[in-house]
Amino acid sequence: MCGVAALISLNQSSNCLHYISSMTSVINHRGPDDEGFVLFAKNNHSPEGQLYTARIFSGNSTSPKLRDISLNYIPNEQYINQKIPDSIVSLGHRRLSIIDLSPYGHQPMCDSTSRYWIVFNGEIYNYREIREELEVLGHRFVSDTDTEVVLNAYKQWGRDCLSRFNGMWAFVIFDTENGILFASRDRFGIKPFYYWYSPKEFLAFASEIKEFTVLPGWEAKLNGPRAYDYLVSEAGITNHTSETLFRNVYQLRGGEAFEVQINSISTELPIYRWYDLRISNLDITFEEAKKEFLKLFQESIRLRLYSDVPMGSCLSGGLDSSTIVCIVNNILKEEKMEEIQKTFSACSDIEKFDERHFIDEVIKSRKIEAKYVYPSPDQLVDNLDSLVWHQDEPFASTSVFAQWLVFRLASENGVEVMLDGQGSDEQLCGYHRFFGCRYAYLFKSLNFSALASEINKVKELHGVSFTQSLTMLGFYLTPPFFRQKFKNLFVKGGVPPSMLHFEKLGGSVNYIKQFKLPSGDVIQKNSYEQLIYTVLPQLLHWVDRNSMAHSLESRVPFLDFRFVEFNLGLSPDLKIADGYTKLILREAMSDILPEKIRIRIDKIGFATAEEYWMKGESSNMFRRLLMEAVESSKEIFTEEALKKFDRIVEGKEDLSSFAWRIICFGKWMKIFNVSI
Repeated sequence: MCGVAALISLNQSSNCLHYISSMTSVINHRGPDDEGFVLFAKNNHSPEGQLYTARIFSGNSTSPKLRDISLNYIPNEQYINQKIPDSIVSLGHRRLSIIDLSPYGHQPMCDSTSRYWIVFNGEIYNYREIREELEVLGHRFVSDTDTEVVLNAYKQWGRDCLSRFNGMWAFVIFDTENGILFASRDRFGIKPFYYWYSPKEFLAFASEIKEFTVLPGWEAKLNGPRAYDYLVSEAGITNHTSETLFRNVYQLRGGEAFEVQINSISTELPIYRWYDLRISNLDITFEEAKKEFLKLFQESIRLRLYSDVPMGSCLSGGLDSSTIVCIVNNILKEEKMEEIQKTFSACSDIEKFDERHFIDEVIKSRKIEAKYVYPSPDQLVDNLDSLVWHQDEPFASTSVFAQWLVFRLASENGVEVMLDGQGSDEQLCGYHRFFGCRYAYLFKSLNFSALASEINKVKELHGVSFTQSLTMLGFYLTPPFFRQKFKNLFVKGGVPPSMLHFEKLGGSVNYIKQFKLPSGDVIQKNSYEQLIYTVLPQLLHWVDRNSMAHSLESRVPFLDFRFVEFNLGLSPDLKIADGYTKLILREAMSDILPEKIRIRIDKIGFATAEEYWMKGESSNMFRRLLMEAVESSKEIFTEEALKKFDRIVEGKEDLSSFAWRIICFGKWMKIFNVSI
């Protein structure tokens, strides 16, 4: 798990060593264990026929252990601010050592011929199986890293190597013989990858947007349409397109890659989708589904338990994190190692938001060392600048802060890898909005008796009225083109458009575009939308930044692609029915999860008591933050924001998410000096 940087000079001559070093220094939190750089210049005299020759540099944070080994990718020069002319391609890397802690895992890394070079961020969980296959084909390895496996897999199979990987990654490979640059991001975009064209005639790639801020030609400009999406939409949506909230800064999306000759790079990369989430309807009984579900998930967790450093788990007390913790415990018991298991949780002093009793239910009968943190509004304010800086973009909920504290707690206790539960709700119908999908599915199937029964069950278990259920049904029967307008009539969230000066966002605002969805039933389509566009991408953004801010790797076993494809192919009746979400998970875990957890129907997660913070003793502090945000936002917001906040504190209006959206947005604009 690491941080990467790459620069391509578009004028074929540039001194990039200083810039690449500055980029990696900004993200030293992503890789405190080692750093390295390699610069490539045009070579017209190479007897081997390679077009580019490499100069390899160490930096101030390069591991001293590298002095003890001699390999073709070990630095032979130290960067001391000297000028290095005529660099066309530059690669930089910061390393967080997780697999093979030896200096043999140093990056940038090259193959035995020095032709192919890589900077890699992520984990390939099946790298040992791929390595065995490559060894049979004649490849030899000097390290026990997955990085070297990725490099040789590309050498053997070219860009088709991607479909063989099971894991999370973002990497760049440079072929010095053909001048080809190849870059890829994992299937669901667990690991980040950004790019930006500088007006100073170079193209930059990075793990975090903040790496671009140290480069010549950088100017932080607001992307108005994406800012509108974040501010106004129900969920404060971000990461749903290749654009970011910074104008002209883009990302590879999950499942995307490109391969390009560096001497023909233009202002548009030849990006292609190497992976599309497949939906194949499975003809399978409930018993068969339960067995296969448990088998696939246990295998996913086993793969993600491999590490050369201490591991732990996030534990909220909900279904997802509790399932992971319990299966991990069973696996460790088989190996008589259950005493090493650790969990980390965020709790609350406000009973409505506290899940401590559920957390204790999981750990009380198992040998698990549990640690807890209690987020407070004062802690939030003290950490807000650092939190926003690390996140790169504004975020829609203070639950991100609770997660931040959990990862910090884990790091303070010596843990360097954490298992987390992202991805379950989206594929297993975990959100209550899926009841509307369920209604629409039954309606379209003409199964009206089952529809009536489902509405009654949801009312009985969740208190959803008949009118509310009909509204949910109507929403999912509405054609997607009109659905957003329909939503605006019934869903209140975000900043009211009346509080915005639209001209400050660039005039005409293009709201969230219609997403391209595959064929399938209404539940499958909504799962796909949430996994690929609306929900999961921003959750993965938050967890990556929160974990890496504390030099810690987060792994998400619910996102093993085989597991996801299996679940999306299941009949909707196996995932949501009789008023229960995640039906297949609940049934498959009947002998593993504590019953109190298995049947719980409420959903909290690492939520904070934001409502009580803003309306209680800390209201003046939040009003001050809101006022500062309005002032620092270049007049994007009207004075109505403060008036609305006052009405909420006085009890004249219900609390909505608008205040935090503005606070976080204004803080982000100030920290990154964003202009409009």
